[in-house]
Amino acid sequence: MSDTQASQTPAVQSDQPQSDQPQNAQPQNAQAQTWRDDFSRVLSPVFGSPQLDLVRGEGVHAWDASGKKYLDLLAGIAVNALGHCHPNWVKALSEQAATLGHISNFFTSPPQINLATKLHEVLDLPAGSAVFFSNSGTEANEAAFKMARRAAGGGRPIIIAVEGAFHGRTMGSLALTAKAAYREPFAPGVPGVVHVPYGDVDALAAAINDTTAAVFIEPIQGEVGVRSHPAGYLTAARELTRDAGALLVLDEVQSGVARTGSWFAHQDPEIGEGVVPDIITSAKGLGGGMPIGATITVGDANTKLLEAGQHGTTFGGNPIACAAGLAVLETIETENLLTHTRETGSWLAEQLTAVDGVKAVTGTGLLLGIELSEGHDAKAVAARALEAGFIINPVTPDRLRLAPPLIVTREDLVPFLDALPGLIAG
Repeated sequence: MSDTQASQTPAVQSDQPQSDQPQNAQPQNAQAQTWRDDFSRVLSPVFGSPQLDLVRGEGVHAWDASGKKYLDLLAGIAVNALGHCHPNWVKALSEQAATLGHISNFFTSPPQINLATKLHEVLDLPAGSAVFFSNSGTEANEAAFKMARRAAGGGRPIIIAVEGAFHGRTMGSLALTAKAAYREPFAPGVPGVVHVPYGDVDALAAAINDTTAAVFIEPIQGEVGVRSHPAGYLTAARELTRDAGALLVLDEVQSGVARTGSWFAHQDPEIGEGVVPDIITSAKGLGGGMPIGATITVGDANTKLLEAGQHGTTFGGNPIACAAGLAVLETIETENLLTHTRETGSWLAEQLTAVDGVKAVTGTGLLLGIELSEGHDAKAVAARALEAGFIINPVTPDRLRLAPPLIVTREDLVPFLDALPGLIAG
């Protein structure tokens, strides 16, 4: 679900406007105690105690069971690209669910082919490229992990990841994830993964040799507060892997699908520096709220990788998830959300930089990190924001993450900007 602690994930509303106050609402404290008790009685505690019981959403807002309205500046951690219950998304899901739901991987369907074709188009993929659909970002990275091992043919056991990275929580992607607290409870884990220091080209060069199968890199690291790599780092990674005969895998699970104002972050000249990877992984915003992941091989990399029967998934590429993904990509085009994301994100970053208590703003487009000045606690700021009706995410002790729906407007954001100085000051 989450790449940090449990996020606030809104439930789906009907596509008809509703009043802010639900019928038969209980007093807020009593109602909260009821759903908290119910949650602890029937659900796993793996995500900790939920912060809210969200019951519906519309556009950039969500409502809890007491009727309180929230400006959602996290979008399910960069998942709800079109916001909550966008009409195009709802229509695509409804029509597909009424037509064909699940067919297994013995067959294909028009939504699967059409979504894969659209990904080829927006990524400008060369001939020979291919898409494998799964159900999530961690599964997309698992497939890439297996591809790297398969490409190596057993003679290249080492896969390199970068400190600060988050690639998922299933066993292969967990091995790639940098945070020791995530990995250590499940030791010994998957062997053969080496983590190199962030931003250190010399350390990366020293680690890559003829035993290296692949290097995994997020163009922007979300887990550590939205951090880009130093200029020249991705270029060096591409050159080093190519010279060594290793694969370069770019994890765009969070940074892809227009989140940075480009279809994928590595296509941004400043972020990607013109780098063309061997494998791209995607998820989160791709389904706009439906679970889907994609592992995309670029050009002739596909000829070296998985063959029939070497990998699979029951639900990956199902017609409903693919219809949702196609609706997301087509709506981004028709509503000009690439330009909107770039312009709105640039404006938002400029406004945030001027706020008292903000030390720095990182990221691009509508994937932004707010580094707080010394003495301010991100978790406390996020808690005050939630109380005030704003959903944001504390990813480190001094950093907040914003990943609002791509449809968010300046007018939507003004109340948060007005409130932020007081939220930081406490």
